[in-house]
Amino acid sequence: QVQLVESGGGLVQAGGSLRLSCAASGRPFSGYFMGWFRQAPGSEREFVSRITWSGGITAYADFVKGRFTISRDNAENTVSLQMNSLKPEDTAVYYCAAAPILSRAPRDYKYWGQGTQVTVSS
Repeated sequence: QVQLVESGGGLVQAGGSLRLSCAASGRPFSGYFMGWFRQAPGSEREFVSRITWSGGITAYADFVKGRFTISRDNAENTVSLQMNSLKPEDTAVYYCAAAPILSRAPRDYKYWGQGTQVTVSS
């Protein structure tokens, strides 16, 4: 079992920044690929970003490229998502998740956090 706990969400004005963090505990963290997803009311959960276990390879959804940056610290068992130039359409619950394979599909992620709300006002 891997337990994931997100933090850092909140209310921010358009153009502002937030940094989400995800703390992992349980099984060895370094063996998992980590991802961030988000879900807005009435919408399906969608891929935002992912990172390999080494942190060497990252990927982003087109709608966050150039604005969001994912990183991880295996020594601290954390993964972070720096979100800049936020837009009202970024409003959603953000989830971190852990997967045994490199994937953008929510179905491939085995462990999920409880989510943290991000609200961007216009």
